[in-house]
Amino acid sequence: MLNWKLRNAMTFTIAHSPDSDDAYMMAPLALGWMDPEGFDIEFIRKDIEQLNAEATEGRYDVTAISFGAYPELRESYDLLTAGSSIQEGTGPLVVSRQPLAATALKDLTIAIPGRRTSAYLSMQKWCAEIGFAPKVELLPFDQIMPAVVAGRFEAGLLIHESQLMYQEAGLHLVADLGAWWKQAYDLPLPMGGNAIRKSLPADMKQRFAILMRKSVEMARARHWESVDYSQSFGRGMDRDMIGRYVNAWVNDFTVDPGPRGREAVTKLLGLEPVWIQG
Repeated sequence: MLNWKLRNAMTFTIAHSPDSDDAYMMAPLALGWMDPEGFDIEFIRKDIEQLNAEATEGRYDVTAISFGAYPELRESYDLLTAGSSIQEGTGPLVVSRQPLAATALKDLTIAIPGRRTSAYLSMQKWCAEIGFAPKVELLPFDQIMPAVVAGRFEAGLLIHESQLMYQEAGLHLVADLGAWWKQAYDLPLPMGGNAIRKSLPADMKQRFAILMRKSVEMARARHWESVDYSQSFGRGMDRDMIGRYVNAWVNDFTVDPGPRGREAVTKLLGLEPVWIQG
């Protein structure tokens, strides 16, 4: 294992998606609003399912992951308490081109954003409750809504900003998985978090966990500046819509999941993660 002094002289890689909530919470670190406290940070920005796959190779020091990917990664990554995307009462959406009952999905192929995503994991649990295993095909998350609109698929699983845009596109809600999860378990639905390389020195992990919490807190305190940074990555949303989106997903659970957030992650995964407290 590299000692702290040697490791501190090297670049510390942080990978996150360019999605509004991820970019928002990283704005203070990325824009130099705060002291990086000895970390020489390089940012990498990629689609979350690509980051899930690259995390299996242990490619980055800190990486955004879907909670659904954590069981595969727990030998190489721990979870940071700061930076989670957890929301109460709403979550990924199953939508369709024409109005249909949930049971009709058993005869369709559903476009999904990735097999490691928490959205797909929660959809599997929802489908199992209805009584079928879903047939799925993978698409990049930002291609799912257009593909359903165009008729390539009759149904799709929407994550990120698409959740705010499907009605305008003329699609129909089949299920809000966060609402179902709340009704079924009285818990918020966890989607993603930040993972830190397990092999790093314990003091380094602790120091970065605290730094990450400070970044989330500062991003919320400087809300519209952080929104503007998020908008620079471009997702076809205006400033007010991004503001609404990040207000929903960057919340008190993002600062620290607390007992209910941790319980929700454990319930979703069927195992208790290792958390590094910020």
